[in-house]
Amino acid sequence: MVDDRLRPGTASDEVTSASTAIEAAVLDNDRYRLLVENIVDYAIYMLDPTGRVVSWNRGAQRFKGYADAEIIGEHFSRFYTPEDQATDLPRRALQIAATEGRFEQEGWRVRKDGSLMWAHVLIDPIRGEDGTLVGYAKVTRDLSERQATKAALQQSEQHFRLLVQGVRDYAIYMLDPRGRITSWNKGAQRFKGYADEEIIGEHFSRFYTEEDRATALPARALRTAATEGRFEAEGWRVRKDGTRFWAHVIIDPIRGEHDELVGFAKITRDVTERKKAQEELDATRARFIQSQKMEAIGQLTGGVAHDFNNLLAVVLGNLHLARKRLPHDRKLLQFIDNSIQAAERGATLTKRMLAFARRQELATGNIDVPELVRGMAELLQRSIGSTIPVGTQFPLQLPLAFADASQLELALLNLTVNARDAMPLGGTITIGARDERVIAEEVAGLKPGRYVCLSVTDTGEGMDEQTLARAADPFFTTKGIGKGTGLGLSMVHGFAEQSGGRLILKSTPGQGTTAELWLPEAETGNLREDATQPDPALPALQALTVLVVDDDPLVLMNTAAMLEDLGHAVLEASSGEQALRVLRRTDDVDLVITDQMMPGVTGAQLIEAIGSEYPALPVILASGYAELPEDQLAGIARLSKPFGQAELARALVGTLRSEGQVLAFRPKHG
Repeated sequence: MVDDRLRPGTASDEVTSASTAIEAAVLDNDRYRLLVENIVDYAIYMLDPTGRVVSWNRGAQRFKGYADAEIIGEHFSRFYTPEDQATDLPRRALQIAATEGRFEQEGWRVRKDGSLMWAHVLIDPIRGEDGTLVGYAKVTRDLSERQATKAALQQSEQHFRLLVQGVRDYAIYMLDPRGRITSWNKGAQRFKGYADEEIIGEHFSRFYTEEDRATALPARALRTAATEGRFEAEGWRVRKDGTRFWAHVIIDPIRGEHDELVGFAKITRDVTERKKAQEELDATRARFIQSQKMEAIGQLTGGVAHDFNNLLAVVLGNLHLARKRLPHDRKLLQFIDNSIQAAERGATLTKRMLAFARRQELATGNIDVPELVRGMAELLQRSIGSTIPVGTQFPLQLPLAFADASQLELALLNLTVNARDAMPLGGTITIGARDERVIAEEVAGLKPGRYVCLSVTDTGEGMDEQTLARAADPFFTTKGIGKGTGLGLSMVHGFAEQSGGRLILKSTPGQGTTAELWLPEAETGNLREDATQPDPALPALQALTVLVVDDDPLVLMNTAAMLEDLGHAVLEASSGEQALRVLRRTDDVDLVITDQMMPGVTGAQLIEAIGSEYPALPVILASGYAELPEDQLAGIARLSKPFGQAELARALVGTLRSEGQVLAFRPKHG
């Protein structure tokens, strides 16, 4: 008989199969338990329905610091901070897991040693086959490092945000890819004038000038930044109130993880003050270079005028002597007179050149300005033409000015012609004068004192600030080619400065120009005492012995010839040293005439030596220069080059008269 337990498909087989399944299940449970218990990167443990710990894996031990024996049976709320315990978070977490099937959260948890860790927590309910709650599965992961990194990143972002927002010297803001503003810092608000709510969302092109927008500069700037990685430039930008400032601009593209363009970072700095400082530095450098050029031109002009004066002195002297000796031939005398007039015009030109160089010897005297203007009325009207009327405005009483009358006439003629040229469509010219007083502070470079201000006003085109600033510069002119030398106003300026006054120009575009010539007021004297009045007949002099000193042989010969023609004996010397040797050889010299500009010993040095050795010997200094050592030449008679025989004779008489000597008496020295 066969045992039923050994037959396939019997109850015995079922028992064996069930036993195998149980063993497999137990084995699976053991494997699962081993798997969970050996996980070290997660804390995985079980809670009973009240929240007490019933299992503990290695990960929980590593994170929390408790061994199995220390924590099994304890309530899991000890892992929560006092703040979370105060809000009953542990109980609420279990309740949420039981009712909603899951509880998940990140937050601070407490280790055994009291330190905190940032944990990701997941709580799932565990239920029996009948749905009864038998406990909770709790999985915790330590995210402290990630949280620290995140916190550091947030702190860094916050610091950067505070830094950007707090910067006031730079406008730092963001643009989207289309150029619309997405952020705005305090520096941007200070430079541009817009508050956040006014500008966020607006296009940044509103900061550009109309000229830049017309050339599509904003779009080109973004395109350059996007394609080349950077845009940098300087230019004018516009504030909210419409004013402009000079800005240094940098635009950088901002790209995402996949190199897609997400926007632009724009940094703007207001460098208006730096630009102004650079412009002032450039202008100062230009003025310095210009002053060096003008100094060189002035020296060249003065040197040329000095040599030209010597030549004109010879020409005029010889012409006058030749005219006296020629037979009475009307045609021949006319030629001589024409030559004399041409030479005198050349002498006038040298005076203007020396006025420009400020080296002219001025024949100053008292001038009745209204009378001088009336005396020039015909000349002025003829010079400017009949289509432009000239009016005058003078007070009933005006003090006398102290200046060179001939130079003042030239200056007035120059200013009047300039006024005419400024009115191509016609207009009027007004010549006026007034009494002015400068008290304590200097006015436009004038020293305190009283002045006569002669003005020429036109109703012409006027000048802008840039043109006005350069109007008196040598060789600067607004006239067409061949219509102006650019020396007119500079010569007037030189004459005014040398006279102790000032040329002041006032002008407004479209409203005309006023040129004011300020001249010192005469302190004493009147018109009858004016040096410009005709001299009385010169008294005859007894024959003198005159020592003439000049390094130019032509001038020396010409001066000697004029003196001999006047009946005087002449001794010649070509240098100061030679003149002293002549004086030491003889005591027959009655008077010395010396040039100033000589190599070696100058005229001033020669006069000083003569004054030391021969204090009673009169000396005349012949020169065309105004820049002479006045401290050495006080009381010394002057003879302005070029001079003719009449000027030479007057100088002889004036010198001997000032010395208090009898004109017919020959002084003795020794």
